[in-house]
Amino acid sequence: MPTSRSVLVEPARLPGWLARFEERNGAYAIEPGTTADHGVGLVAANGCSARLTPALPAPGPAGGAPGTADREALLAAVLPDAEQAHTVGLVLVRRGGYSVGVARGGQIVSSKTGTRYVQGRTAAGGWSQQRFAPRRANQADALVEETAVRAAALFRADPPSCLQLGGDRTLAAAVLAEPVLALVADLPRVPFLTVPDPRFAVLKDAARTALAVRITVTDPPAGTPDAGSTGPGA
Repeated sequence: MPTSRSVLVEPARLPGWLARFEERNGAYAIEPGTTADHGVGLVAANGCSARLTPALPAPGPAGGAPGTADREALLAAVLPDAEQAHTVGLVLVRRGGYSVGVARGGQIVSSKTGTRYVQGRTAAGGWSQQRFAPRRANQADALVEETAVRAAALFRADPPSCLQLGGDRTLAAAVLAEPVLALVADLPRVPFLTVPDPRFAVLKDAARTALAVRITVTDPPAGTPDAGSTGPGA
């Protein structure tokens, strides 16, 4: 059974990735994108395939005509609009800390990272769980509020055009629901990022990959000539 793997490729590296894919797998045809994910598919001469999905939907039709290898059309379909330099608002939050920032071109422009303790659930359960529940709720509320206030200050100074949320989904959603972030709550969002403790180093990685193209490569079916020659992987 063919195996698949996924990789994030930053916009600046995508032309090189496509060139290596063709070198290893032969000439490829481009399949049009779909309205579901705004991505495009590649099918190489040896049967290896790849699905390229942009972090944000690109304007205009996705992909070139079926059976053609129009690299310019492909790049236009899956890369952010070159005329719209996206400013990304970053909000990473987990129990115990947060890291928020503004990024452009994959680089941090401004940021704030902090810690705030949120008590976890006790192993004992029962009455112990109930006794500490209000404290946990208050601590979580304080974390959410502080994260939102810090993010809002950065976003007012440098308004983002899209958002990268990450960490704990429930906490991140609560942060974005805070009134102080009402002006950015409806901005386009790139796929949610699962991250460990949101330290500054993690924020830098999130900035680098926020607008990366999501690529899933599937090896050629067993028995296909040159099936051992697979495209670039994760």
